[in-house]
Amino acid sequence: MKTPKFLIADSLDFPDDVYVLHTEYPRFLLNVITEEVEWLDDIPEKEALENQDELIRLVEEAFEFYDKEMEKYEDE
Repeated sequence: MKTPKFLIADSLDFPDDVYVLHTEYPRFLLNVITEEVEWLDDIPEKEALENQDELIRLVEEAFEFYDKEMEKYEDE
């Protein structure tokens, strides 16, 4: 099965929050409302430091994905 790179998620337990899930390594869950990121994969500290710009870019891509998806709903 081919999986999308990003998915939008919500939860009845947290009705005021909206999430973007990054499904590729390194996987993370972004709370779009609070801008908190929960990394789902253990990233070695050395790797995180060496790839800090890439990790920031992935989170920015997640925000862009969310904005584009919401624009589609607004246009309908």
